[in-house]
Amino acid sequence: MSMINNILKRFFGTKSDRDIKEVDPMVVQINEIYEQYHSLSNDELRNKSKELKEKVQQVVTDDQKKIEELKLKVAEEEIEDQDAVYDEIDNIEKEIDKKFDNILIEILPEAFALIRETAKRLKENEQVEVTATDYDRDLAVKNDFVDIKGNKAIYYNQWEAGGNVITWDMVHYDVQLIGGVVLHQGRIAEMATGEGKTLVATLPVFLNALTGRGVHIVTVNDYLAKRDSEWMGPIYQFHGLTVDCIDKHEPNSDDRRKAYNADITFGTNNEFGFDYLRDNMTMNVDELVQRKHNYAIVDEVDSVLVDDARTPLIISGPVPKGDNQQFDEYKPKVLQLVNAQRNLVNQVLVDAKKFIKEGNTEKGGFFLLQAYKGLPKNKAIIKFLSEEGNKVLMQKTENFYY
Repeated sequence: MSMINNILKRFFGTKSDRDIKEVDPMVVQINEIYEQYHSLSNDELRNKSKELKEKVQQVVTDDQKKIEELKLKVAEEEIEDQDAVYDEIDNIEKEIDKKFDNILIEILPEAFALIRETAKRLKENEQVEVTATDYDRDLAVKNDFVDIKGNKAIYYNQWEAGGNVITWDMVHYDVQLIGGVVLHQGRIAEMATGEGKTLVATLPVFLNALTGRGVHIVTVNDYLAKRDSEWMGPIYQFHGLTVDCIDKHEPNSDDRRKAYNADITFGTNNEFGFDYLRDNMTMNVDELVQRKHNYAIVDEVDSVLVDDARTPLIISGPVPKGDNQQFDEYKPKVLQLVNAQRNLVNQVLVDAKKFIKEGNTEKGGFFLLQAYKGLPKNKAIIKFLSEEGNKVLMQKTENFYY
């Protein structure tokens, strides 16, 4: 059997070989566009990302307007007709997802080439000067890697990441372009240590962030989450994308909610998981921190989805009196209900005795059956049924109604 497998591999290659061969034409296309980008100015390079984002948004503009109109229409519809409107919204949402998938595949070579060229310029230049935007000015207030001089923003190729000052010195190789395509396709890219897995992620992350629906980068510990957000952040921020890390902020805080609303959100698998659980426990929509899940890249996927997944995430809300809280809350109401039922049954039994004594067995049997069904273990009923003829009367009445 192994000999046959070896022969097949020789003629057709391994599954990995075939997958790479499938991606190769896309890598050639990325390299061709990458060569063209060398001649662009820094401002023209940044404007390319703006054009790509507008191109992505344009394909779903009409659908998004239709959804807004339908949401306004829901309030005017009768309750029984609202389900049809919500179904229509769901169908449009699915159509939007398909359109996003198609347009992202279409612009993938341009987006990948754009990030590769950005990495190249930061590696080859200590400073990259561009026309300042409001976003650049906001970044400069909180970060040292951006400086504002007049109407110009200067991006430096040195910044702090994970407590250390780093100098950007990486440009994507072809093997990393292949890895980026594979990740965008939703598959697993297996890469050896030192092959630049963190850099590979910048390609599909940037591409999917252009939808404006958010991208999650899931890591195994909070140090890596914070370090990678600071290390790779300036590459995205240079193109106007917002970056944050949920592990830097307290759970259920406004800052964590803002982190989830960023274009690119870093965090650990546990924090993403616990936030999902907390959101499912909230009583108010305004308390939710996560938005609709769009696209995620999981670092060390075998560890996160296999090893760590063996330990379930368990979360619970505060209970002032522990297990006794609901008992104390409902006991008075249950007692009130039981007493009301007992009083009602006693009155029905009195009526049954009255009619039976008067010889009206039809009504007497009916009320006796009612009393028995209402409280079969009532001692007064059990005693009355033990008297001659009463149990037979009740059974005849029961058979009549059956």
